[in-house]
Amino acid sequence: MEDVENAGDKSGKPPSSSDSLQRWSQWQLLDSILPTGGFAHSYGLEAAMQARLVVSIEDLKMFVIHILENTGSLLLPFVYASTTSPDAQTLHKLDVLLNAILTNEVGRKASMSQGSALMRVAASVFLEIPALKTMRSEALVKADVSFHHAPVFGLICGVLGFDAEITQRAYMFVTMRDVISAATRLNLVGPLGAAMLQHDVAPIAEDLSTKWMNRGVDEACQTCPLLDIVQGCHGYLFSRLFCS
Repeated sequence: MEDVENAGDKSGKPPSSSDSLQRWSQWQLLDSILPTGGFAHSYGLEAAMQARLVVSIEDLKMFVIHILENTGSLLLPFVYASTTSPDAQTLHKLDVLLNAILTNEVGRKASMSQGSALMRVAASVFLEIPALKTMRSEALVKADVSFHHAPVFGLICGVLGFDAEITQRAYMFVTMRDVISAATRLNLVGPLGAAMLQHDVAPIAEDLSTKWMNRGVDEACQTCPLLDIVQGCHGYLFSRLFCS
């Protein structure tokens, strides 16, 4: 929490009123109550459960770790690039590249759905940053941006004053939170067990964040291709709770 508080001010001076208000916006962005649709997706966990790849708490822990590894290697470079250059031109460039990289149809649609929802919510909520609404409106008119989640998240964090390292850790945290939340609704773990699991995985998430942090998009890669394959099977499930 201290890192987030200091994300927009490293001078050591007492924060101004505008800085303090900015922190509230930063906290709100990471709040699970923000209606971005993240809880409609299981990151392939539902398909993995039905395929009997995840049947125990130990399986679940390994699944979460692999998801974080994949997120770090494939998506953190896009988060980093958009955070350090939060403008419409960079968003378009990164969005087109990521759309080509995500060959898994289910994962690509989930990324577009979550990113579009996040951009819409941010443009509506953070009215103190009119550039968000302008960028979204122009992109919708041109119809040349798919609003993939990773670059949109980085862009919004960048304009909200997060530094690049905090943004990348925040993206890993949001991913971990959403996967474990999906596990709770799939009855793989109870609420208390989910909290314990999240705390247990946190040091690993920090190590993975550090491992994949501050890399260029030319280094983006898949490290756990099996997860991509499993998530791609989601559309073939006879009954399902999640969109992906």
